[in-house]
Amino acid sequence: MDHEPKPPAQPDARYDYDRMSVSVGRSEEPASSTTDDAPAAPPIDTVRRRKSVVREYVEAIAIAILLALVIRTLIVQAFTIPSGSMMDTLLVGDYILVNKFLFGPEVPLTDYRLPSLRLPHRGDIIVFKYPQDEKRDFIKRIIGTPGDTVQVRGQQVLINSQALDEPYVRRNPSSLSHTGSPTFCGYAYACEPLVVPADSYFVMGDNRDNSRIRATGASSSATRSRVRRS
Repeated sequence: MDHEPKPPAQPDARYDYDRMSVSVGRSEEPASSTTDDAPAAPPIDTVRRRKSVVREYVEAIAIAILLALVIRTLIVQAFTIPSGSMMDTLLVGDYILVNKFLFGPEVPLTDYRLPSLRLPHRGDIIVFKYPQDEKRDFIKRIIGTPGDTVQVRGQQVLINSQALDEPYVRRNPSSLSHTGSPTFCGYAYACEPLVVPADSYFVMGDNRDNSRIRATGASSSATRSRVRRS
């Protein structure tokens, strides 16, 4: 029995091989989800950069304040002369810088004192806490050091029975005549021989006739100061 030849098979209509394309070696980029009208979000690097700048300023200010406190407490401090007790060496309103590191500054909130470069000498001008009111700062000149015997007679200061040469002292020419008497003493201390105790200094103002006045009307600028140097 003869069979009729079958026509060749037709390709499946579901596949259009001529229109199919295959991409080799590259990937398609996803379409952007933003439109031209929508504002773009700021880059993350920009936000981080702004925060870092603010942080740098804050850290710089904090470090500057800390350094200022350390310098003021341990190294140097500024003072203003409030009175004329040190004229003519220091005048009212003068600004001075006190070297705290020289005599060993105190550590804040403790009784510990850092080592000093040297001990105070006679003739040094010091700033100290007033013994009767430690909230007040006084500035005077050291006259007697620990172990010295100090005595004041008239306008002359004796150290270990020797007259002290004081070219820095300012004298008041209009002072009463009896103040120049060799037996006169109008000071609170050292009218009789006074031995300066250990860790103490005998200090006086350069303006001897215009300092702190006693109730008797006599000048009293001598002060016995413990070692509380500023």
